[in-house]
Amino acid sequence: MINLAFFPSRRIALYMARLFLARSAAVLVALVGILMMLDLLGKSGEILAYHGNGDAELWRYVGLRLPQLVARFLPFAVLLGTLITFAGLNQNSEIISMKAAGISAHQIIAPLILVSGLVALVHFGFNERFVTRATATLSAWDDADFGPVPPESGVQTNLALVHGDDLIFVSRVSGRGSGVRLAGITIYGREGGTLRRILTARTGTAAPGAGWVLRDATLFTVDNGAFQRMGAVRVGDDITPDEFTLARVNPDEQDFWRLRQSIADLRAANRPTATLSSNMWHKIAGPMSTMLMPLLAAVAAFGLARSGALMVRAVIGMALGFAYFVADNFAIAMGNLGAYPPLLAAWGPFLLFLLVGEAVLIRTEE
Repeated sequence: MINLAFFPSRRIALYMARLFLARSAAVLVALVGILMMLDLLGKSGEILAYHGNGDAELWRYVGLRLPQLVARFLPFAVLLGTLITFAGLNQNSEIISMKAAGISAHQIIAPLILVSGLVALVHFGFNERFVTRATATLSAWDDADFGPVPPESGVQTNLALVHGDDLIFVSRVSGRGSGVRLAGITIYGREGGTLRRILTARTGTAAPGAGWVLRDATLFTVDNGAFQRMGAVRVGDDITPDEFTLARVNPDEQDFWRLRQSIADLRAANRPTATLSSNMWHKIAGPMSTMLMPLLAAVAAFGLARSGALMVRAVIGMALGFAYFVADNFAIAMGNLGAYPPLLAAWGPFLLFLLVGEAVLIRTEE
């Protein structure tokens, strides 16, 4: 008689879940540790190049970089942990014993899929709570050449804006709405593509009504080489604060809800949002890819170990997992280029490999 229960044995389910978690965690620690050391070797020179930086700044970099590495390589670790778990169970004939007891292939991998679903939820929360903040802090610190970073919230650095023929560069933008503050402004005034003047200013704020008041401004006229101190000058009556605050929206630095609000603001300003929408939905699809790994690696669990094909099956499982990551990156790239709709770019690879993994599992069970 076939047992149709999702978990036919509570003891077996707990046993497999414990093996799966332990092996995945061990792989993650080893993988992230090695990559962190390699990354620190490449960045330590830049960090220590700033006068006054030392061991504390190196450890600060490690603390900011570790969440990124953990989030990026968690699905890889789950894939390898699943392969190791299944290969060991197959090698010790434990899979054969389970199947002889009437447990199907789907019931064997069910505990792993449930646990990986819980891991996916933790992964999503970890991204939202820690990774986005660490990424934003590390980007600001990197833009400051690993020196002191202004303690203001919502700071963006090194922005470029095209306004008519003019090119506007701003070293730092902080605040929102009418409270936007600019620092380190350079405006390259052009006429017909030819540079005519360069206006620089130390700070800038939104003027009452419209436009911007730039302070400590200087003007260099290219035609006659004249240099003039302007003090305070008003420019850009038709430049809105949103053009600065929305000039660069990095989806990796914003959580799902904040990114959703940024996309709404961009749409209200009639600016393209397809790239950001793809990344917004991928914030959910990415962690959920963890649930695919047991399904894609399940090919290593079945088949006789003594037939000599266990290694081949493990390689096939690894190839399926890495093929998913390649397809996922390709789809996001196509979404960023506008070739794929946002939902297809984010969810297409997940659904495709869900079907592939299920087909392979059914074929294996037959």
